[in-house]
Amino acid sequence: MPLIETNGLRLNAVELGDGRPVVMLHGLLVGSSASWYFTSAPTLARGHRVLLVDLRGHGRSDRPREGYDSRTMARDVVGVLDAMGFGGPIALVGHSYGALVALRLALEWPERVEKLALVEAPLPPSRLPDLQAFFALDRSKMAEALPQVTRQFLDRRGRQADKLLHTLAELSFETSLLEDVRREPDPPDAELARVRDPLLVYGEQSSCREVGERLARVMPGARLVVLPGGHNLHLDSTAALTASLEGWLRG
Repeated sequence: MPLIETNGLRLNAVELGDGRPVVMLHGLLVGSSASWYFTSAPTLARGHRVLLVDLRGHGRSDRPREGYDSRTMARDVVGVLDAMGFGGPIALVGHSYGALVALRLALEWPERVEKLALVEAPLPPSRLPDLQAFFALDRSKMAEALPQVTRQFLDRRGRQADKLLHTLAELSFETSLLEDVRREPDPPDAELARVRDPLLVYGEQSSCREVGERLARVMPGARLVVLPGGHNLHLDSTAALTASLEGWLRG
């Protein structure tokens, strides 16, 4: 489908299936719409209209120098929803920093979000596991800082691996992404308490697991699910995560 123009950018979105709308957001740096396309999205699309959005700077979307804070990126997503005709409330799923974008969207446009699932949302945002190794990194060491599953991908894919490393270098050294994440505020509990009945999914081995416990305490009606694996649960526990999302959508 053609790129969607919104918020001064061209953003890419992939649509699957038909039915009640589900929008899925990915994490930063190595994430894209492919993160969900090759994991949970095809199963969810058997009974839902699933929209996968490439956040700014990722996948086939434009890569501006600024605007990687959660509020700006949530505004991007709202623009995509409007352009795609997602006028009514949606079920919204986010992984990692994409979960923070989803959370911000739910807080600022509550009428747009019927159901919210946060997978490995990091708080404070500067503790984001995917980015910790990049904060003080030089280009020559970039591949070594990636998660093991991503390094294995790079070992197998020549041209695609080079493209991914080029994208990582641009995002890390030529945009405000790392600084925007450093500056992203930690929402106070009183603000988080405005979100009701979310699904919270965290990994047993994840450094973010205690965040799930915090959110479960302060968000009314929250349901916390802990699955085997670390921060990249869409890869570590694909089947279990997909099953949890299916049950959440049915509930």
